[in-house]
Amino acid sequence: MNKLLSIAIDGPSGAGKSSVAQICARELKILYLDTGAMYRAVGLYMLRKGVDLEEEAAISAAMPGVELDVKYVDGEQRVFLCGEDVSCAIRGEDVSRAASKVSCVRAVREAMVRAQRDIARGRSVVMDGRDIGTTVFPDAELKIFVTATPEIRAQRRFDELKAKGQEGSFEEILENVKQRDYIDQNREVSPLRKADDALLLDNTTMTISQQKEWLQKQFDKTVKG
Repeated sequence: MNKLLSIAIDGPSGAGKSSVAQICARELKILYLDTGAMYRAVGLYMLRKGVDLEEEAAISAAMPGVELDVKYVDGEQRVFLCGEDVSCAIRGEDVSRAASKVSCVRAVREAMVRAQRDIARGRSVVMDGRDIGTTVFPDAELKIFVTATPEIRAQRRFDELKAKGQEGSFEEILENVKQRDYIDQNREVSPLRKADDALLLDNTTMTISQQKEWLQKQFDKTVKG
């Protein structure tokens, strides 16, 4: 692409933001950054250090020890925590809950926003998260808010775990999804919300193929037009 382009993909947990973002990145041949993985890495760090996740001051005090890096290895994003590749370790439900807790802490969000902007500086990028279009890139050329019903999002997560041979309770996953939604939408710092100029993509009943078709129309109108 001749000009720098930023695309912001926001939405609740399990809505398929990463799938949409990856489609954008492939079609437009630009960098994809999974910001949720960065918060998960912070959550993993706090769990490993035994930090009380109910104590904001304790989380803030531990943040200087977080050495976080995002690299692309063979075209795939890998997340490194204090030099260790934790790309697989950050995908557990316990880490997901920890990520939800730490993401409410101002010191964590400020550090992550700085890191995300640093990574994006001077390049075209698509980022997915919960505050990309409202906080990280409020001037993004294209903003999309991806959502689906809690039940559908929980079922997707349940199927994902099952495909990996991992056990999980649908009821527990659904409850976790609803709790995450409440926390994300009601936190004091950068709460989850649809930016006023974001396009809404409700993929509750959509296939990946249908989402690609929808996205192509937006590229033609907003990006390529």
